[in-house]
Amino acid sequence: MGNLGPWISAVLASTLRNPDSSQYQDFKRAWECVSALVDFTLMPQYRSHTPDTLSYMESYLHTFHRTEGILLEFRTLKAPCDQANHQDWELRELMADQHAEEAHH
Repeated sequence: MGNLGPWISAVLASTLRNPDSSQYQDFKRAWECVSALVDFTLMPQYRSHTPDTLSYMESYLHTFHRTEGILLEFRTLKAPCDQANHQDWELRELMADQHAEEAHH
């Protein structure tokens, strides 16, 4: 995550750079949420911690949980995810059967 964090931030900033007035608050919350998550994951890389660094981590985590609802609005629901997993399994079975048939001939 330490290497991925800056990339996620850059992509999100680029994607959310020109919101219209109806999107501004959602974009702001998404940016705040992802920034807090990235900052939180970068903090444990410090070699040692002080009460201040621990306080920063606690603040980042609190901010993430306060704003994570914006991400949950757009998550894939369980039913479509289960259906996609089932279709993936069926496709893999079909491919395995075809490979076995080809190997038999």
